[in-house]
Amino acid sequence: MKKFRLFIENFLVYGLGGTIGKIVPLIMVPIVTRLMPDPSYYGISDLSNTLISFASALAVLGMYDAMYRMYFERDEEDFKKRICSTALAFTLCTSLLVFLLMILFRGLIARWFFSDRKYAYLVYISAAATLVTATNNLISAPTRMQNKRRVFVVTNTLTPLLSYSISIPLLLRGYYIIALPLAIALSGFTIEAAFFIMNRKWFRLSLFDRSLLRPLLSIAIPLFPNFLIYWVFNSSDKLMITNLMNVGAAGIYSIGAKLGQVSQLIYAAFAGGWQYFAFSTMKEENQVESNSRVFEYLGVISFSASIFIAAFSYFLYRLLFAGDYVEGFIVAPYLFLAPLLQMLFQVAANQFLVVKKTWPNMLILSGGAAANILLNFLLIPRIGIEGAAIATLCGYIISDLVCCLVLIRMKLMKIRTRFLLSCLLLLLSLLIWRIFFHRNVFLGLAEAVLCAALYLFLYREDIGMLLRGMKKEAGKKER
Repeated sequence: MKKFRLFIENFLVYGLGGTIGKIVPLIMVPIVTRLMPDPSYYGISDLSNTLISFASALAVLGMYDAMYRMYFERDEEDFKKRICSTALAFTLCTSLLVFLLMILFRGLIARWFFSDRKYAYLVYISAAATLVTATNNLISAPTRMQNKRRVFVVTNTLTPLLSYSISIPLLLRGYYIIALPLAIALSGFTIEAAFFIMNRKWFRLSLFDRSLLRPLLSIAIPLFPNFLIYWVFNSSDKLMITNLMNVGAAGIYSIGAKLGQVSQLIYAAFAGGWQYFAFSTMKEENQVESNSRVFEYLGVISFSASIFIAAFSYFLYRLLFAGDYVEGFIVAPYLFLAPLLQMLFQVAANQFLVVKKTWPNMLILSGGAAANILLNFLLIPRIGIEGAAIATLCGYIISDLVCCLVLIRMKLMKIRTRFLLSCLLLLLSLLIWRIFFHRNVFLGLAEAVLCAALYLFLYREDIGMLLRGMKKEAGKKER
C-alpha cells in the first residue's frame, strides 16, 4: 500500500510541475483560431511544428539523454563540465548541419510537409527554430540535472506566454502563416539565452573531450529509433491528411488533437511518478502482481475519462471554437485515449526490463507504428480525419495487445476477466456514441455515467480495500 501511495504522490507532484506551461497553449488556442479565418492557416502552422520537432530530434540525436545519464557517473565537477561541453559541441555541429540541409532542400521539404513548394519560405523559419530548439535542450540540461525545479516552473510558464505575446500581434496584422513558427523561434532564442547565462560555467568549447564523445554516442544513437517510432504515432497522421486530403483538414485535425494534450499532461505526470515505483518494486516477490494491478487500474481510469470526454467533446468544441474548427470534436475522444494507451504500454513493457530484454519493446512498437501508417492509407480517403484518429488509436491498441500477449506467455503479466470486460465496455460505448449521439451531450453523459457505474461495480472489492486502507492509515495518524 505504501508503494502505491508513493506512486500516487509522485504522480501528482510531477503532474503539477509540468501542467502550468501546457495549460497556457490550451487556453490560447481558441483565441488563435478565431484570429485565423481559414483552418488551412492553422494546419500549415501546426505542420511547421511537426517539422521542427522532427528536425530538432534529428539534430539532438539522443544526446540529451546520453548527457543526462553520463553526468551522474562521477562526482568531479571537471568531469561534468567536460560531459556538458562535449555534448553541446557535438549537438551544435549536428544542428548546424540539419539547418543547412533544411535550407538546401527547402523546396522538397515544403512539398513533403506542406504539400506545396510555395511554402519553401516557411522552411527558413522552421530551420531557425530547429537550431534554437535543438541547442536549447542541451543548454538547459544542467538546470534540470541540478534539480532546480523552480527555474523550470518559471521557464515553462514564461515560454508559452512569450510565444503568444509575439504571435498574436502578428496574427492581428494578417501574418497568419508565419506568426506561430516565428514566435516559437524568437521565444525559444530568448529562453535559450537566459539558460546560457545561468549555465555558462558548464559549457566551454576548450573542454571538448573526444574520448567522451564515443561513450556519449554509444548511449545516444540507439535511442533515436524510439523517437522515430513515437514520431510516426504522433505526427505522421497530419502529414498524410495533408497529402491525401488538404491542409485545411490537417488544421481541423490539429484542433481536434488539442483535447488529447490534456491526457498528455496525465501521461507526463505518470512518467514522473512511475519511474521510481517501477524500479523500486522490480525485485519484490509480488512484482508481477503489483505491475499487473497498476496496469489494470490505470487502464480503467483512462477508459472512464475517455468516455466522459467523448460525451462532452461536441459541447466543448462548440463552446471554444467557431466555424469549421468545431468539426475537430469528432477526433478528440480517440486522440485523448491514444496517449493513455501509450502510458499503459510503458507500464506493461517495463516487465521486459525485469528479465533484461529491451528489444521486444522496440519491435512491438514498430509493428504498431507500421499498422498506424497502413490504416492511415486505408481510412483517410474513406472517412477523412476521423480515419487518421482511428488509425492512431488502433496502432496503440495493437501495440498494447501484442505486448500483453507476449508478457502473459512469459508469465510476467496477469490479465483478469474483469479487465477484458472493461475493454469491451469501452469499445462498445465509443461505438454507440459515434453511431447514435455524438452531437448530443445529454445522451452521451447518460452513457458515460452508466459505464462509470459498471466500472465501479466490477472493481467494488478493490475500491473497498483501498478505502479501508486509507481509513486505517488515518486512524494511525490520529493516534
